[in-house]
Amino acid sequence: MSRTGSGTIEAGGDWPGYWAGRNPAFSALGTHVSLFNAMDYANWIHQWGGADIYNDVYGQFGMVYIPYGITNSEAGFHTNSPIRNLEEFKGKRLRVSGLEQGRVLESIGGTQVSMAAQELYQSLERNVIDGAEFSTPNVDVSAGLHQVTKHWTTPGWHQSSSVFGVMINKKAWDALSDTTKEKLKIAADATMLWSMSYTEKRAADGLRTFQKAGVEIHRLDQEALDTIQNNAHEVMIEVACSNPKAAQVYLSQVEYLNDYKDWRTASIPYNLGRVITGPDLEKIKACANK
Repeated sequence: MSRTGSGTIEAGGDWPGYWAGRNPAFSALGTHVSLFNAMDYANWIHQWGGADIYNDVYGQFGMVYIPYGITNSEAGFHTNSPIRNLEEFKGKRLRVSGLEQGRVLESIGGTQVSMAAQELYQSLERNVIDGAEFSTPNVDVSAGLHQVTKHWTTPGWHQSSSVFGVMINKKAWDALSDTTKEKLKIAADATMLWSMSYTEKRAADGLRTFQKAGVEIHRLDQEALDTIQNNAHEVMIEVACSNPKAAQVYLSQVEYLNDYKDWRTASIPYNLGRVITGPDLEKIKACANK
């Protein structure tokens, strides 16, 4: 990020959540705990002002941002002892990426361990950690997680969707012709649509690989998911109120959920599934207006 912002390089691909340590606003630009799905991010980015929010946040660091990829929920937690309910999260040291994610995990008794992807296989094999989340099922297969774990806890509440994009140095962007800028935006939109279907097909393939490897798949019940949802809402308010830009991002996203709610409800079960309201809008609005 620093190299792109300074102009050392002109562009770089990223996942916004990597930069949450620089500004917590990046957390919700990259993913959520149990909130947006892939279509929610696509809706928000293209029709509810999200694209401008990305540019506002990245603009503080001398960059323009173009989202070009979205995935639906990640796989969940891969472990060698089963996690079948919230009680079994307690005391577990789990590799989890993300600001919201770590805080919600801690709220149910787990401990967040930060670990690079290339360390996961050996760490799970040697029981350095109790388990890990990494990505979608197919990416987890590429990391060999089906070879070193016996249990898989679904659904992937820790990242209900994820956004990827390209950071472009602002001066480099301004030097491009309007035609080239438009071509890049069109290409990004096309890639975003492709990414959503491509990753879903590969996730289905990945699931079958875990099944064939004999990994036992567990699903948390609705009561557990409701608890995680409520805890996540409280964490989102904490993160939003920790920084004005973070409050701006969360406010825009929760306003989208509220604006879309009636049609989403009316079209159940044929539209986007569950109706989600998100964290308390008035609390986030109060932080955004400070």
